[in-house]
Amino acid sequence: MQGGSLKQSHVVVVGAGVMGLWSALRLRETGHEVTLVDAWGAGNPRATSGDENRVIRCGYGGSRLYAGWSRASLETWAARQREWGVTLLHRCGVLWMVAGGDPYEAYAGRCLQDLRELRVNHEQLDSKSFARRYPQISPRGIRWAVLEPESGAVLARRACLALAEAFLRAGGRFRLGCVLSPRAADAGRRSLRHVRLSSAELLSADQFLFACGPWLPGLFPGLLKKRIKVSRKEVFYFGPPAGDDRFSAPRLPVWMELGTSCYGLPSLQARGFKVHPDLAGSRVDPTRMDRRPSSKLLMTARRCLKRRFPDLAGAPLVEARVCQYEATRDDHMILDRHPEMTNVWIAGGGSGHCFKHGPVIGELAAEAIASGRLDSVPSELRLAHTPRGRNF
Repeated sequence: MQGGSLKQSHVVVVGAGVMGLWSALRLRETGHEVTLVDAWGAGNPRATSGDENRVIRCGYGGSRLYAGWSRASLETWAARQREWGVTLLHRCGVLWMVAGGDPYEAYAGRCLQDLRELRVNHEQLDSKSFARRYPQISPRGIRWAVLEPESGAVLARRACLALAEAFLRAGGRFRLGCVLSPRAADAGRRSLRHVRLSSAELLSADQFLFACGPWLPGLFPGLLKKRIKVSRKEVFYFGPPAGDDRFSAPRLPVWMELGTSCYGLPSLQARGFKVHPDLAGSRVDPTRMDRRPSSKLLMTARRCLKRRFPDLAGAPLVEARVCQYEATRDDHMILDRHPEMTNVWIAGGGSGHCFKHGPVIGELAAEAIASGRLDSVPSELRLAHTPRGRNF
């Protein structure tokens, strides 16, 4: 946090996903009294932050904002890994495979420009070099590829647990509880006095940060229901052949096949080879959603294996996760003050690419809350810039 003496206060942070955890930790580390509240706890399977792993990449298709955030976050994840002595980050590399023409080739070109401008270590591979480097991947249709060798994956669930433990060691307080939507009776003149739990208990504070992902539209329907869409997503873990390390890190990087809907991760810590068919999903209620995987998307994942990883075409499914995205129409995240309550802050709208940026989001949120100003928050993340719409 930059210079100046910032007022110390009591902050209630609602939501123990990556945004809430990093914000709570940074607030506590800078001297604030912090109470973190979550309905099921850090790393729980209903949370958007709760799966085994997440991609961290610096190529961002020309978005200098998020490319820069990725580079900064990558170094912070690595630093905290050293500090805490817990494996959080696998720098197994990120491989961009260009299988289609425009606009995918243009997107990959903009990623290359991101990497060059940020001086991120990378390689550009032609089709022959690609085939020699990764014989376990079918080269059919691959025109060229880009490798970020120092990027990779964050162990998401483990990272959430490590962040929660660090927060408690720093003197933070955690409460298991379900926060209800603020009512007029909970607010004073342009401020919130307390949050109400489903147990009828009241938690008072000076400032409140709501960073509860897919539950945000339900807590603030008038403000966020038309700004954030919560949709179903599914990921699948397949078992490589016995004794075969070709599909595990470090022999295989995180992979993205531009021109298709699929991306995935190598087997990390023997969890299995992950495939995500990143297709539009139906709207869901994250509390009540049935989390059994669908046969339709499983077949989509298997088609991806057959096309690009033929030696895994018949691999057994060893695990599947059903989670959700909470996306804005323009895929920017939201970090802003509530327009009607000056001591209420909103952090959400992760749009499928939030987890990697957790360290930067937490720093920005903590600074804004402590200073009462939004000077450091990019305009793209403000509510005034977040498109509204019923159908998206």
